[in-house]
Amino acid sequence: KKLDQQHLDHLEDEAIYIIREVLAEFERPALLFSGGKDSLVVLHLAQKAFAPAPLPLPLLHVDTGHNFPEVISFRDQVAQAAGARLIVAHLDESIARGSIVLRHPLESRNAHQSVRLLEAIAENEFDALLGGARRDEEKARAKERIFSHRDSFGQWQPKAQRPELWHLFNSKHAKGEHFRVFPISNWTEMDVWQYIAREGIALPSIYLTHRRAVVRKNTSHGELLQPVTELTPAHAGDLIEQLNVRFRTVGDISCTCPVLSNATSIDDIIIETGLTNLSERGATRMDDQTSEAAMEKRKKEGYF
Repeated sequence: KKLDQQHLDHLEDEAIYIIREVLAEFERPALLFSGGKDSLVVLHLAQKAFAPAPLPLPLLHVDTGHNFPEVISFRDQVAQAAGARLIVAHLDESIARGSIVLRHPLESRNAHQSVRLLEAIAENEFDALLGGARRDEEKARAKERIFSHRDSFGQWQPKAQRPELWHLFNSKHAKGEHFRVFPISNWTEMDVWQYIAREGIALPSIYLTHRRAVVRKNTSHGELLQPVTELTPAHAGDLIEQLNVRFRTVGDISCTCPVLSNATSIDDIIIETGLTNLSERGATRMDDQTSEAAMEKRKKEGYF
């Protein structure tokens, strides 16, 4: 337990140092905040970094309009409690003006978030965005630096990344360019859950076990449990089951699946996390864009 505490202390110190560097180096930073566990941890770290002063940067959420209502409600409550300015960039706005075109109304909006994000960056003239991405999520994320430079088109160039020796970060950028910065890049899913437990960070209810209607779907990732909702209705021949499940990650309803679980507390989740050998995305995403090559392509186009 003492060793775990020291490990979390080191990760916390590193993340707070990175967050303070962002505020020192950039003029108009923001914190990407969805109300999910990783963004809640980054928000908590940012509050610690500047306490007792109020949070000195706004929160930004790209809302697909297809998010779980429990998470959106929780997002708003946390932002209000933190006294933070919450900027919500709605995909519906981009759809209305034609910068995003859906093939059909129930199409997954997950892949379209990049367009709305880049629009929000331009509208607000942000020059840095703090995000909760971790290197253990999947291989493409593991290739990215902590300070990730984006060009004037919002694109990431993997072969032109800047060295980060001894935690010296190069934040130089031209007008119209910006950075994505990942303070918990060196954290694992287990680290996040242990830190949440230690710090007593509140979470949306769907992270814990609850009863939900699901259907089993065979995908390239194996069998996934698709929640039955208005956006993801059961099809003819689907067997609807009421199962005890929880979400390991939260996102667009159309592609985010829960896992079987009896975890009624954070300690239970920590035990389950230690026993699993599947990543969050591999175990919970129906979106076929989560292959390494496809994810890298999306990140080059401006994805989180």
